[in-house]
Amino acid sequence: MKSSLRTDWLRRIVTVALLALPAWAAAQERQDPAAIQLAVEHYLKTQTAGLPGAVTITVGAVFPRTALAPCPALEVFQPAGARNWGSTMVGVRCNGPATWTLYVAAQVRVMGSYVVTARPVSPGQPLAPADLTTQQGELTQLPSSVLTDVRQAVGKTPTVNLLPGEPLKQEMLKAQLAVQQGQTVKVQTAGNGFRVSAEGLALNNAQEGQLAQVRTASGQTVSGVARGAGVVEVRF
Repeated sequence: MKSSLRTDWLRRIVTVALLALPAWAAAQERQDPAAIQLAVEHYLKTQTAGLPGAVTITVGAVFPRTALAPCPALEVFQPAGARNWGSTMVGVRCNGPATWTLYVAAQVRVMGSYVVTARPVSPGQPLAPADLTTQQGELTQLPSSVLTDVRQAVGKTPTVNLLPGEPLKQEMLKAQLAVQQGQTVKVQTAGNGFRVSAEGLALNNAQEGQLAQVRTASGQTVSGVARGAGVVEVRF
């Protein structure tokens, strides 16, 4: 009798184990969410490598609606219009043998310095180093056009009144004109083994590196590149 009972219990245990085996095997074949998070973190580190300041990346939890089949090679991408900092979404897809796509939320913070005015500056007044200073802060909370290097602002002129401590943005400034319309400029012509200088009248405004047209003393109109204050370089 005891032997029969023992045999019956053994049968039940084996039956339960066999029934649980498929579920256990299926669980082992699911995609590991941690691997998805690591892939997203690596992608964002690569994409933000050139940003100024110290970058901190936080990847959200992965909550797929259904169990995902394991993927030997995850492909990470960003949807159209998504940016690489602040609150963003990152896509992860598997192209085979199983095919699936999901999106993971992430937060990218960038702590660094940005340029602010040290004192009031009027429109049209060229910025000098003494007009500027820097502050530390989270760059992701500022407009993407904020300047992060004083050298980006020195020599440029504001188009609006600037108050002390105001973050400087690219659209607030314009480069000084290297050549102004009606100005007498020096035309430097260079070629293979020769260089000639002459004076002429600028026919348009041009910042350094822009195209400028000049009427020479002979009445000829030439085009060249504005190089510094009052210099136009013509090359042949």
